[in-house]
Amino acid sequence: MSKLKLIFITGATKGIGRATAFTFAKAGWDLILLARDSKELKKLKNELSDFDIKVNICDCDLSNAETLDSSITKLLKDFGCPSVVLNNAGFAYNGDLITMQLKHWQEIIQVNLTSVFQICSKIVPAMRVKGGLIINVSSHAAHNAFPNWGAYCTTKAALASFTKCLREEERHNSIKACTITLGSVNTPLWDSEFVKSDFNRDAMLSPENVSQTILYLAEQPESQIVEDITLMPSTGAF
Repeated sequence: MSKLKLIFITGATKGIGRATAFTFAKAGWDLILLARDSKELKKLKNELSDFDIKVNICDCDLSNAETLDSSITKLLKDFGCPSVVLNNAGFAYNGDLITMQLKHWQEIIQVNLTSVFQICSKIVPAMRVKGGLIINVSSHAAHNAFPNWGAYCTTKAALASFTKCLREEERHNSIKACTITLGSVNTPLWDSEFVKSDFNRDAMLSPENVSQTILYLAEQPESQIVEDITLMPSTGAF
């Protein structure tokens, strides 16, 4: 029996998520795409219509913990259980830890960490029937301290630890969990009102190249796992 090729991608309409949708579509994977902007989701689905695959969309705001659980439950009912989950959506806030407003701290924790826990708590039990793979998008900020990026560093360090623990707990259920650890990637994150930077974005990793590595992780043989893979710009950290 051939392996089910259905990937669930969060943050699907921009940056890494969008590039990954096209990369997996070209490779013959069916898609479940999640983002908060329903208009952009419908536009992306239309752009993917040339591929001979199923494209399912779900508009959901990961920053809203109260509605996320019900959205994922409905997604599983409507589209089935994915064989791969890419927790890609992320949020960044540039500023001192001590002067950060509590609402900003809580939002970055919710989007970058708690939403991943919520998604896994719903999807992993369904995955146990046939096995599956969780890919969490991490950052070199998980292992390094960057002034004014303390909240982001904290969430990515916690995400890396969460992934390791999930992997150990679910091995016997044929569920794998891994991280892709990234240096700076040229995505719309840098255009956010909460991020202040003057980096050379042309020297950053491209979302398209990152998406090819995600496909590599997803298409590993059943008998092995790449537990973490790190991609950095050749010019080094920013």
